[in-house]
Amino acid sequence: MVKEIEAQEEREKYIKAWNETMLRIWQERITLLEVIDTGRLLASPVAMPVRADGRFVEVTLSQEFLEYGLWQDYGVGRETPRGNSGDIGRAKVRQRRPWFSKRYYASVLNLRDFFGDNLGREFQGIMADTFERLNKLY
Repeated sequence: MVKEIEAQEEREKYIKAWNETMLRIWQERITLLEVIDTGRLLASPVAMPVRADGRFVEVTLSQEFLEYGLWQDYGVGRETPRGNSGDIGRAKVRQRRPWFSKRYYASVLNLRDFFGDNLGREFQGIMADTFERLNKLY
């Protein structure tokens, strides 16, 4: 049985570690794909402050990075004019370098599973305590 305070502390620690892990995943991916010219994109992923209710039941997580990362992911750049039909009449110089990885998506699913398990165990503890108190009354 998990007590409310223990479950809340566990969620808070998990969220902070998850946020740090996401940044590391993005930076590893950028490095692996060699999307490093000036180093600004590599340094750009940052975790925004975690917004959570007092019990870490509702949490808002966000990260940000330079928009340049999107263009690397799409494989377009300066030589690709906006509004083109896809065939610009010359050999494509840039290659698509997808840096939003499967590891990121898997980590989001892990976060979902963790919250389901943690909140479920907390609820079990609350219900057990309630029934125990009711049992003492009768």
